[in-house]
Amino acid sequence: MAKSSKINFYPVILAGGRGTRFWPLSRRKFAKQLLPLNSEQSMIQETVERLLPLAPADQSWIITNSDLRPAITRQLKALPKRQIVAEPVGRNTAPAIGLAAFLLYRKDPKAVLGLFPSDQVVAKHARFRRDLKQGIKLAAAGDNIVVLGVKPTRPETGYGYIETGAASGDAGVLRVRRFREKPAEGLARKFVAEGNYYWNSGIFLWSAQTLVDALKKYLPETATLLEKIAATWGTAKFESTLKRLYPKCQDKSVDYGILEPRSAAGEAGAGIYCIPADWGWNDLGSWTAHFEHRLAQGVQKDNVIKSASSFTHDAHGNYLHAPGKFVAAVGVSGLVVVETADALLITTLERAQDVGKIVKYLDAQKNSKLT
Repeated sequence: MAKSSKINFYPVILAGGRGTRFWPLSRRKFAKQLLPLNSEQSMIQETVERLLPLAPADQSWIITNSDLRPAITRQLKALPKRQIVAEPVGRNTAPAIGLAAFLLYRKDPKAVLGLFPSDQVVAKHARFRRDLKQGIKLAAAGDNIVVLGVKPTRPETGYGYIETGAASGDAGVLRVRRFREKPAEGLARKFVAEGNYYWNSGIFLWSAQTLVDALKKYLPETATLLEKIAATWGTAKFESTLKRLYPKCQDKSVDYGILEPRSAAGEAGAGIYCIPADWGWNDLGSWTAHFEHRLAQGVQKDNVIKSASSFTHDAHGNYLHAPGKFVAAVGVSGLVVVETADALLITTLERAQDVGKIVKYLDAQKNSKLT
């Protein structure tokens, strides 16, 4: 039997988001992915580290923005600086991952890319890597796209969903029928009850060839621009070409730009597969999610408090963040209080999803000091 050829796997980590729902800790130049929300490491450091057994640090690429690049470079010293690429403007996930695909295709035509958000929690690393290995092999085997789906535990309206169909023939792998956008609560309940829907984790696997071909088919104008940018990689013209051409790319997500039109080909012919995930996934999308995560970790019970010291009396279910200070809470429940040197957030666990509206207000006021 012939030996199987080695698969060259390249993680591509998207790290350009502002994390506005984690204001006032998350800021334009030091966003959520740079914060230590799960451990002593930042979210992006955790993301890179759990991928190291599958790909050395010098095979990882980061797509971010010019505001965040300096801090990311400081946190990820093992990565080559040139592989931490700053978008001149945000153009959503399709151009971002597309740029990486064209760059890597020129470097290694047989490359397999993994698309990873930079700010997610994965509790069970061995299971995570097991599923990734299976997905990488499937992605390398042909014109296939693999998404890792998370079995829903509640009718969440803040996530996109993956509708799956028949088994693919590979153990535990399902064919994808279509991708569903964030649903209303009634529809989310229906998805959970039917049992063949999974949360879209935002983690995708595909060969560079598959992604390049898909971009040329579904986003041809953007593909032409990205190919021209990639042709200047390693030369003095790269940065100027990136700044000139990248803003002309279509503002499209991978879901809308590639996955939805491709899945319209039908379940059997689309070549899109889902590996159901069970590795303690959490995207920590708000202060409420972070509060629940810290309780689940057993770090604290009832109240989650980060402070020099604290006292509570008849206070339950609060998230209180005031490092270096004495915090006292009496007779309050369900609060979120987060203090920084220049701002104070006061909301409730129930309304924490609305924190991003504060940043929109500050942006409208052109108050860059607080964003």
